[in-house]
Amino acid sequence: MSKLHIKKGDQVQVIAGDSKGQTGKVLKVEVSKLRAIVEGVNLCKKATKPNAQNPQGGIVEKEAPIHISNLMLIDPKSGKPTKVGRKTDAKGKLVRFAKKSGEEIK
Repeated sequence: MSKLHIKKGDQVQVIAGDSKGQTGKVLKVEVSKLRAIVEGVNLCKKATKPNAQNPQGGIVEKEAPIHISNLMLIDPKSGKPTKVGRKTDAKGKLVRFAKKSGEEIK
């Protein structure tokens, strides 16, 4: 399986689907399913039984996974969506960089 263009903690924008145009921080990446959970994006309602954290129970809104092909990394320099490239740095380590600005992604 190839490496993914996004990682946990990245700032991304949704480029397709119901949540198109929304931005958020990646909370979790499910590598085997090629999906990511993004903060505040692709919300779904889930009915929960009463438990210790939520003694009342009821309906909770939570983020649903979204396919990574529908996500695009936000350029750290310009703040706009960009493609991601990979290159080796001076130490010979593979690093990601934004194709629009050439800025290295931490």
